[in-house]
Amino acid sequence: MLAELKGLNEECGVFGIWGHEDAAQITYYGLHSLQHRGQEGAGIVEMNDDQLTCVKGEGLVTEVFTTEKMKNLNGRAAIGHVRYATAGGGGYENVQPLLFNFQSGAMALAHNGNLVNANQLKSQLEAQGSIFQTSSDTEVLAHLIRRGGFATHKNRLKNALSMLKGAYAFLIMTETEMMVALDPHGLRPLSIGKLGDAYVVASETCALDIVGAKFVRDVEPGELVVINDDGITSEYFSMSSQRAMCTMEYIYFARPDSNIEGINVHTARKNLGKQLAKEVTIEADVVTGVPDSSISVAIGYAEATGMPYELGLIKNRYVGRTFIQPSQSLREQGVKMKLSAVRGVVEGKRVVMVDDSIVRGTTSKRIVTMLKEAGAKEVHVLISSPPIKNPCFYGIDTSTTSELIASENSVEEIRQLIGADSLTFLSVEGTVEGIGRSFDGETHGACMACFTGNYPTEIYEETREGYQKC
Repeated sequence: MLAELKGLNEECGVFGIWGHEDAAQITYYGLHSLQHRGQEGAGIVEMNDDQLTCVKGEGLVTEVFTTEKMKNLNGRAAIGHVRYATAGGGGYENVQPLLFNFQSGAMALAHNGNLVNANQLKSQLEAQGSIFQTSSDTEVLAHLIRRGGFATHKNRLKNALSMLKGAYAFLIMTETEMMVALDPHGLRPLSIGKLGDAYVVASETCALDIVGAKFVRDVEPGELVVINDDGITSEYFSMSSQRAMCTMEYIYFARPDSNIEGINVHTARKNLGKQLAKEVTIEADVVTGVPDSSISVAIGYAEATGMPYELGLIKNRYVGRTFIQPSQSLREQGVKMKLSAVRGVVEGKRVVMVDDSIVRGTTSKRIVTMLKEAGAKEVHVLISSPPIKNPCFYGIDTSTTSELIASENSVEEIRQLIGADSLTFLSVEGTVEGIGRSFDGETHGACMACFTGNYPTEIYEETREGYQKC
């Protein structure tokens, strides 16, 4: 459940629509369906009468967009963002979309991902006179666009995008168009849909489903899509030699009802459970999953082994994900509040507990203890991913290497630390097979850098050092 991660970067969600009279209201529902991707801040920028207006704030979507605020948003185009704030990276000024007003017009930006060369670009831009108003790497793109020497906004954007390194799914809106860009490796999901005559763009297809939009296609790596009143056009600002969709989107981040590049997330997770069944045989009485992302995996494992699946752990739906909490003390309190063991299910039983990952180990230890305190005779922990040994530099909130429990401990040592009777991680090969992607360098490439240490882009030494110092 990735509850142990320590705040360093961010995982966010973006949503946009062009050509609908209820654009802001639809964006609200789209963001609500993407709330799992970020709970620290939310914002909407709408286009109305050739003007861009921003409403944003810290908190959940329902807290930021009150009835009073929404009734004044009547534009026909909008982009929105939900944000997971990092330690030291919060604050109202960093809540997106970022809105910039220039003499020549306005521009709004919403971004999911992380730029690995943001610090280098900031230094160059500041040396040239740029003044940054936020600590968000998203602002780098705005300055690059404004300093571009090309005649058209599209060409300035293409030139700016070519300078960026890392993971990014951008929505850019002006008074006349909405532009959509995905990094050359396709590290983050981004889909296009159609709602009547309006075009919709979202981080996950579940947001398209929620607003009633029909899925059209995924945005391709290195692609720039332009949507305006004349329709939709597309071209490539970069060609990718290796596709590298983030594997953790399937394992943890995305909602189970989303499809990522044609693969249903729930189905992928069930298959991960079936792969675990191929790799390990455990004598036990009952299988349970840690809510929410591991439920599908546990069902798959139970089906493959013939063991009964039961709700051995119950989630309090009124407590947010502990992964989203901005400080360790809040995370620890959140774990105590969010999960309860069902004594009637686990008491006197040998329990197989399925989870998506172990990062720092603290949450896994608490859950194992919780199950044993509820009367479980044995607790066997299955993890539907390989050990996380390397930090992610592309926007997932992983700890420094020294704080990743698998970077300094063997599987047996981790088992002892969390108090489990046995511990099994899914192999790299089993993860690839379960999800249904491969490393063929073409359509189905996957990023597994947090497991393998093989990063699809260059990682600057300054970036590595920054993570170690955090």
